[in-house]
Amino acid sequence: MSKAKTAEKATATAESALETGAAALKTGLEKALKGYDAFVTYGKDNAEAATASATAAGKGIESINSEIYSYSKQSIEDSVAATKAVMGSKSIHEAFEFQTDYAKSAFESYVAELSKISELATAATKDSYAPFKGRVQAWLDTVQSVRA
Repeated sequence: MSKAKTAEKATATAESALETGAAALKTGLEKALKGYDAFVTYGKDNAEAATASATAAGKGIESINSEIYSYSKQSIEDSVAATKAVMGSKSIHEAFEFQTDYAKSAFESYVAELSKISELATAATKDSYAPFKGRVQAWLDTVQSVRA
């Protein structure tokens, strides 16, 4: 073989290797950028889920506080009315009946209020958790899309 043909063959091999390397580098870089974008998007979605969760939790706490305030106000008003009724009674027997009726209604009201607050807390918890549903699956999807 002549020196010219050997040189041409070596040049062609070097150019082919350089083109193959450049193509592999380009493909690898594009894949890395795609993965980076996928993880950035996943992180952004997580931040949005956390914000939505915090907002829902705040609203839930606000509704619970409002319910407790309303109950406390009503309880004080009922207590004052019961005290007036007991103090205005004409006999010990009548005072005892007023006090017994008040105690019974106060207990029933308290149990009902606990039930309401429990329902509100459960709803607030569900609402706060809702934005995070599917985040694990989103993570798996993100990892799988990057690996592909």
